[in-house]
Amino acid sequence: MVEYLAEGGKPAAEWCIGTEHEKFGFRFDDLRPLDYEGPRGIRALLEGLTRFGWARVEENGHLIALTRGGASVTLEPAGQLELSGAPLETIHDTCCEVGSHLHEVKTVADELGVGFLGMGFQPKWKREEMPWMPKGRYAIMRRYMPTRGNLGLDMMTRTCTVQVNLDFADEADMVKKFRVGLALQPVVTALFADSPFTDGKPNGYLSYRSHVWTDTDPDRTGMLDFVFEDGFGFERYVDYLLDVPMYFSYRDGRYVDLAGRSFRDFLAGKLDALPGTLPTLRDWSDHMTTAFPEVRLKRYLEMRGADGGPWNRLCALPAFWVGLLYDATALDAAWDLAKDFTPAERHALRDGVPKHALKLPFRGGSVRDLAQEALKIAAHGLKRRARLSPGGADESHFIEPLIEYAEADQTPAERKLELYHGRWNGSVDPVFREFAY
Repeated sequence: MVEYLAEGGKPAAEWCIGTEHEKFGFRFDDLRPLDYEGPRGIRALLEGLTRFGWARVEENGHLIALTRGGASVTLEPAGQLELSGAPLETIHDTCCEVGSHLHEVKTVADELGVGFLGMGFQPKWKREEMPWMPKGRYAIMRRYMPTRGNLGLDMMTRTCTVQVNLDFADEADMVKKFRVGLALQPVVTALFADSPFTDGKPNGYLSYRSHVWTDTDPDRTGMLDFVFEDGFGFERYVDYLLDVPMYFSYRDGRYVDLAGRSFRDFLAGKLDALPGTLPTLRDWSDHMTTAFPEVRLKRYLEMRGADGGPWNRLCALPAFWVGLLYDATALDAAWDLAKDFTPAERHALRDGVPKHALKLPFRGGSVRDLAQEALKIAAHGLKRRARLSPGGADESHFIEPLIEYAEADQTPAERKLELYHGRWNGSVDPVFREFAY
């Protein structure tokens, strides 16, 4: 299991960028979320996308995903549509991929009379009004989540994120990137904060999506203090995963409910639901996807702190992290910025940014100060990478939206709140028109 993680290491020349993002579908006429079935449902949208060369993936007769090359289009529990991008070499490439995907989705969506919105949390509809997709693992999680926290079902049905998956060279490189990623994840949460509404009204947060994760399941979320301890490496992360309770095992085309069971017992063949059965590497790979810390290790690192958003922020997120982590000088500078954060400070940042974002006080200044310094480091890292577009531009311009938020000291959420209290006259409905893709 340790070797499985270690095999992800690769030389810097082979490092890639994998960008994932989720978005809310809605019907234009009544703004309601999209059901699975029906002429304007998610299934119809997936069917429509097959014209662009996507291959179908089915589960028990239900079309649940599409694949093309190294990318996939998948469904989150309430039908949030996700693009899991292919591993690509540059931000130019991943931004083109996002743009092509959004164009394809819009082409089909316009025919169906539906739209898609990029935000961190569903702004209008209540939890009980959200649909559920016919995927076996979601049925298991739906039963188990309420036993571990109050907001797990909201996480499943009413949140959207953008994340980037990045490579490492070896164990030492992984450790350094993991630590920088965890320590500065609250900065990203603040810059991308875009979930100020719940059930049609302001919720008192700027990133309510980030707050939701604090009351989802303490066994599998959080800041992972052990990552900063001496001796951290692949083996210590495996120990952590072995203590994360299981959700399921996929056997003979079906999901076996193992929610709350121990993977250690699975290794010993002691699971009542699968007597005498031992796990495979497929089981281990599946289990790794059921931990949800702020940074997640698979055979690459996932940066998971950002709210979903519009097209330019979907490109800004990978640019920020590539600028910090894929240039050695920038990685050293980023670690110098964060290495003396105490555990208490890291937790205070993580717990405070959902409500206060850039204005959260920190060490005599604010998170905005941290953000501006991190953005400078990232910009220089992207310039040194010198990966140029056909027109000769480097990748640093992709983080300009984030620089603008930091300079203005105003998040996307705060801008939407101004509209809500002003031109929108206390209604969230205009967000579906003005911020749709």
